Amino acid sequence: MKSHAHAIKPPPRFTIDWFLIGMLAAVGIASIAPQIGRTGGELHLDQIGNVGIFAIFFLHGIALSTESLLHGASRWRLHLLVQACTFVMFPLWWLAFDAAFAHFVPHDLMLGFFYLAILPSTVSSSVAMTGLARGNVAAAILNATLSTLLGVFLTPLLASLVFSHGTHPMDLGATMLKIAQMLLLPFVLGQALRPWLGAFFRKIKPVTSWVDRIVILVLVWCSFSDSVADGLWSKHGVELIVITLVGAALFLFPMLMFTRLIARLMKMPIEDEIVAVFCGSKKTLASGVPMARLLFGGNPALGALVLPIMFYHQLQLFVCSLLARKYASRDEV
Repeated sequence: MKSHAHAIKPPPRFTIDWFLIGMLAAVGIASIAPQIGRTGGELHLDQIGNVGIFAIFFLHGIALSTESLLHGASRWRLHLLVQACTFVMFPLWWLAFDAAFAHFVPHDLMLGFFYLAILPSTVSSSVAMTGLARGNVAAAILNATLSTLLGVFLTPLLASLVFSHGTHPMDLGATMLKIAQMLLLPFVLGQALRPWLGAFFRKIKPVTSWVDRIVILVLVWCSFSDSVADGLWSKHGVELIVITLVGAALFLFPMLMFTRLIARLMKMPIEDEIVAVFCGSKKTLASGVPMARLLFGGNPALGALVLPIMFYHQLQLFVCSLLARKYASRDEV
């Protein structure tokens, strides 16, 4: 198992910095000239985004090794803990957050934190951080992938409990069908073609690894252009950024502590504890923004809805990279 751990490297620092700068630029351009990137605008970013969403999940499917999943399949208590944290504890924590801060957080942003809470875990950074921390990489791959697949069904289902009662009611059946077509279908197609095309895509991975980031930037640009055109900044102002950053921290740090505590109470080995901490506390931006476009594409508040996951993503990368290095420095027993 150790050989797997050393084979995984954390994302290069310059990649994280470039992506952060790209998101800031997308929000900045959308704030200055929303008519360029908005749905139906001059660049038709909404149509480009739909093609990009399909491409992202096709690449996820073709990159996934079935053998890696089988290696981590036996740790059922660990898998149950991670999925429970992802789809049960996070939404419950949002209920407490909403009860405590509903009067201070704008309504659209509070819904954005709910959307953050019901998202699946991220795949690439969870596995990378687990490898850096010398954890159970095979179990991390299985949990992150299982979370993504469950999220195709559970995220729309949980979203319907709240968003169906708003000004833009959600047709759950039609929404899940659309998500299955745009997310699950390309993923399954990628898996089916993996025996023939897997080797080729491994060779061009340095190129394809940029696809998800570029597509996310396009979707962020389009989403914020729609929201700015609808008055996002005129209604809320800069305090929206401050509230989002504080809120993201109030989700991340308690969940990091909770996953570690439960793993230790369950007397899991340190390698499995690492998986619980990183997979159980993370939320996916790579799936979150595309799914938001599919779930809430007609909602003018889309920019505020994806703002929490944008901040949470950067915060989780920074904090978890420090935590992974601390785990990695532990003495061998």
